Amino acid sequence: MRRRLQTLVQRKFKIVLLLLLLLALLLHLAMDLALPTARRHWSCDGKAPKASGAMSGSPLLAGPKKLSLRILQDFSGSNGSLEKSSHPQGAGPRAKDPEIQHQHGDANQARTKGSKLAALFEHPLYNIPMPAVTDKDKLFVVNPMEKFSLQSSGSDEWVSSSKAETILPTGKTAYDTYPAWLKFHVGINRYELYPRRDPLMPTLLHDLATMRIVSSVQKSGGTQLKLIMTFPNYGQALFKPMKQSRDQETPVDFFYFSDFERHNAEIAAFHLDRILDFRRIPPVSGRLVNITKEIRDITTDKKLAKTFFISPGELSPLPILSPMAACSCSGDYPFGDCSSCHHVPCHGAVLKEQGHLTTALCTSGPCPVRSPSPFALSPTPAGNVCFYGECSYYCSTEHALCGKPDQLEGSMAALLPDKALAKRRSWRSPWRRSYHKSKKAEWELNPNYCAQVRQTPPYDRGHRLLDLIDMTVLDFLMGNMDRHHYETFEKFGNDTFLLHLDNGRGFGTHSHDEMSILAPLQQCCSIKKSTYLRLQLLATDPYRLSELLREALADDPLAPILAEPHLRALDRRLGKVLAAVGRCLARAARPGEVVVDDVGPWV
Repeated sequence: MRRRLQTLVQRKFKIVLLLLLLLALLLHLAMDLALPTARRHWSCDGKAPKASGAMSGSPLLAGPKKLSLRILQDFSGSNGSLEKSSHPQGAGPRAKDPEIQHQHGDANQARTKGSKLAALFEHPLYNIPMPAVTDKDKLFVVNPMEKFSLQSSGSDEWVSSSKAETILPTGKTAYDTYPAWLKFHVGINRYELYPRRDPLMPTLLHDLATMRIVSSVQKSGGTQLKLIMTFPNYGQALFKPMKQSRDQETPVDFFYFSDFERHNAEIAAFHLDRILDFRRIPPVSGRLVNITKEIRDITTDKKLAKTFFISPGELSPLPILSPMAACSCSGDYPFGDCSSCHHVPCHGAVLKEQGHLTTALCTSGPCPVRSPSPFALSPTPAGNVCFYGECSYYCSTEHALCGKPDQLEGSMAALLPDKALAKRRSWRSPWRRSYHKSKKAEWELNPNYCAQVRQTPPYDRGHRLLDLIDMTVLDFLMGNMDRHHYETFEKFGNDTFLLHLDNGRGFGTHSHDEMSILAPLQQCCSIKKSTYLRLQLLATDPYRLSELLREALADDPLAPILAEPHLRALDRRLGKVLAAVGRCLARAARPGEVVVDDVGPWV
């Protein structure tokens, strides 16, 4: 009896288990059939991908396969740019959408009125067609049906926000739910970081300048202090704080590798790169940051948190009502000794301005009467919030970053996708400086150095050398001597553009043009035809480079970004670049080897 009962129970259990498995299988089949056929398309030609050892349903696959948004938002740029058009992958060429074309036309008409910058972007040289972008040319190919959602991360930190519904955009398509930073990431392709006419750019710059900051930590590595700031929509930005005022120049005794990194240089470099039609610098906006609320109170970086302090009091000139005599003390205030004046006790001091030097004077005692000063020194509390972090240069109390009282200017640069998702390769520049106080690099000693570079991969084929000369032109216009490395996206191999990152040491000196920066152009005597024609255009009155950059920078929240001498220096340096190309053409047997045609019949 017991055996029969056990057998019956076992049979019923097996039947129930089989029914459950059958039900689960039917449910999966029903869900699969309910999905649109577009989701099962692997590429624009409809061919299925080759087997790679991973299941077709895997969210992260090699090559042109779909990438899960969950993975992108989990790696939302912790390493810290758009395809020819910022639209969902797999949706076809954006130019074929008449509704979007109409919106672009209205926006362009509004911008063109009285705008030299808009007129520049309408010029034929700024409308040369780009090669067709296939799935292989895209940095990411994401599932076009998957919507972006904060809840998908399972993080209470984000979902609990009462303003979560206002963080994410809404719309009919999945692409409409992507935040600006994600559209920026999924739009990067082999040929450009972002398109010429990108409707996303104003939104992305606005987010960088205004979106609430929920986390601030110090970026590891580097020689100077930088912070990684995170937004509620998982976007991240690299914050470089203000270290110099706009009218200060780099001291002549500074080595190029010990110069300050300037926040306004990062902002100006992005707009200059765009005007030159390179579009290889991630978007950058200026921002006024509250050190207390947006850094100190929310940081989880213990090392950074230990470096905050309140600045001590300072001596301020206050009016003195009683008559006084004045004489020089034995030193310069505040380092001098104001305890005596001509060996007679001195009980106070007044300020005497001598150019940039402030000298303390005695205010009492039997000293010869000179021009009495109506002001005396009085200690007043400063109370500014300061911090200095940890880095190789300028991270100490002597070089602390202080707010007024807690407001601090800085640049906010959109981060590139995390290297775990989009690997980048770092290349040492052939024209890297020695970074030594007395030694010189080989290119500084060998005038025929370029012949050696032309025989070295990856400069022996393709357009890599010409791309590097583009970067050289950009650096010379900015006065940036610190271009020791550059990066490319590993997925695209050697046939892709160079990333122009870390431009903070540009725009340091407007009174001097460092001609050694142009060494690649001068030694190789080669430049792209498209670059050369645009440089010629930017030297004409209707499209004067300084005026275009002034207009582009005027919309930044921290405007004015550059002092006028820096803008005037751009036109002067542009003339020297064109003169260098002219000298190469004058002595060239084949001009086509100097100005290399990269535009074909379009120009």
